[in-house]
Amino acid sequence: MEDSKIDKDKIVTLYHGSKSGIHGEIYPESRKHCDFGRGFYMGTDRTQPLTLICNYPKAKIYTLSVDLSDLKVLNIEVGLDWALLVAYNRGKMESVRGSKIYNRYAELNQEYDMVTGAIANDRMFVVLDRFFYGEITDYALIHCLAALKLGKQYVALTEKACKKIKIIDSQKLSEDDRSILKQKSEANRLKGITLANEICRKYRREGRFFDEILEEEE
Repeated sequence: MEDSKIDKDKIVTLYHGSKSGIHGEIYPESRKHCDFGRGFYMGTDRTQPLTLICNYPKAKIYTLSVDLSDLKVLNIEVGLDWALLVAYNRGKMESVRGSKIYNRYAELNQEYDMVTGAIANDRMFVVLDRFFYGEITDYALIHCLAALKLGKQYVALTEKACKKIKIIDSQKLSEDDRSILKQKSEANRLKGITLANEICRKYRREGRFFDEILEEEE
């Protein structure tokens, strides 16, 4: 993990999906257990947020312009560190609360305005759960990450970062749109299951399981 190599003078176009629309100012708020902690989540792939909001009749998709200048940005490469940060933020490290590895990820985001990294999309949800529940090793997980070619997400963690976000366009999803996206989301999950099964068989004797990693670090 390292400070972002992104050109901080660059303005990027990103997408955000909302279950009922954005009302008022943008704030770094989300549900508690998100990949990189509480924040305002955006992605480079327009399709990804659509599959997360397709079950909600008032859902909207937003096109955003984000100015990265003057922001302290943490870029997290795909790999074990990425998976462990997601594990912490999803509450999967509570069994080792207060340990060195727990505190490392608890403190990781504190000095940054924004964090960027791979999106745990529909296919990756399945693979990550298998890792957290001890069904596949870290070696198998890393190979899954490489094979899935995940999109990238940007998470505004501070009000300073949120003030750099401008809404360019918003679109409400029709009932037909939501129906198509539901089918696509389910298809992606099935692809993830198939891929995880193949990689698990190939690498089932290599690497460490999630609980082993926590025990070794503790």
